[in-house]
Amino acid sequence: MFETERLILRPAHRADAGFILALVNSEGWLRYIGDRGIRTLDQACDYIEAQLQSHYQTHGYGLYVVCSKPEHTPIGLCGLLCRDALPHPDLGFALLPQWQNQGLAKEACQKVLELARSQWAIATLLAITAPDNHASAGLLGSLGFTSSGTTRLSDDAEEVRRFILNGPS
Repeated sequence: MFETERLILRPAHRADAGFILALVNSEGWLRYIGDRGIRTLDQACDYIEAQLQSHYQTHGYGLYVVCSKPEHTPIGLCGLLCRDALPHPDLGFALLPQWQNQGLAKEACQKVLELARSQWAIATLLAITAPDNHASAGLLGSLGFTSSGTTRLSDDAEEVRRFILNGPS
């Protein structure tokens, strides 16, 4: 578990299924990240185990549930992902609509970037966004990421914008 002034970042658990179901079916997720086909609590539990928890076990980090203080209300996901199509881990983040535009995504991302350097010794990070996701691109720019062209995560995937953040040399 990691903390910031207003947030707690913690691993996902099966008890988060309701929150995950709402997040992955929110308008922003569906538009900018994509439909994962998760429509039931059981499917949300499967996603938590197969995607989120397995990533922690394989890599030692992953996407964390972002909770607001002091209630510990789950409001989003933020963390690092390792994808076969990318040479470095990438920063991912998404918040439920009612929690956006309050600086919370930036606060969570700043904590993850700090952890990437101090705990996981990751020198170079990437991030990807949908071509028309200007809000996420702006947030990445404010975190120090620079645009580095486009990429595809698979042969049949649409192009996404790629950003890079190099650590101190």
